[in-house]
Amino acid sequence: MQDKPDLAALIASRICHDLISPIGAIGNGVELLAMEPGGTRPEMALISESVANANARIRFFRICFGQASSDQRIARSEVASILGDLSRGGRVGYAWTSPTDLSRREVRLVFLLLQCLESALAYGGKVSVMRNDTGWQVQAEAPRLKVDPALWEVLTEPRAPAEIGAAQVHFALVPDELARQGRRLITEIGETTIRLTF
Repeated sequence: MQDKPDLAALIASRICHDLISPIGAIGNGVELLAMEPGGTRPEMALISESVANANARIRFFRICFGQASSDQRIARSEVASILGDLSRGGRVGYAWTSPTDLSRREVRLVFLLLQCLESALAYGGKVSVMRNDTGWQVQAEAPRLKVDPALWEVLTEPRAPAEIGAAQVHFALVPDELARQGRRLITEIGETTIRLTF
């Protein structure tokens, strides 16, 4: 018997697929306008930066929330491109160390965890991701963290807090993805550092 399709993931994939083309077209239009005399005005730079950020976010969301089969692969260069575009002009910087060819499912789990870390890095910070023979290590560092203990407990405990809103949905998705991959997450939260290993 075939597994029931993940309708939420299919919807996310569809939305991201349908939005990426018009956003790309807007980016192309901005590039053409920038070639005209006076096209390097500050408002054009702002629009260009916003389009690049929207494009990166959609590519990130497609991996994070979209459909991914167990045999799908993703190149490290694509991951680096997405994270590079996300960090440009943002408050969080990323460093990624891994083999060149990656399981898209594993990257999906890391991206979900990156969103969890982003919520703790409300004032900015650095995130490093490393994949070696023993597994994944994701670490966030910042002078000041904003950690909601009830949300972080969801990652390692089967019960969820009473309310998870749209802005925290990634916390609710992590345990299911860990179970799907047969992995166990170890969470260490300090004063200025959060370390996640699986």
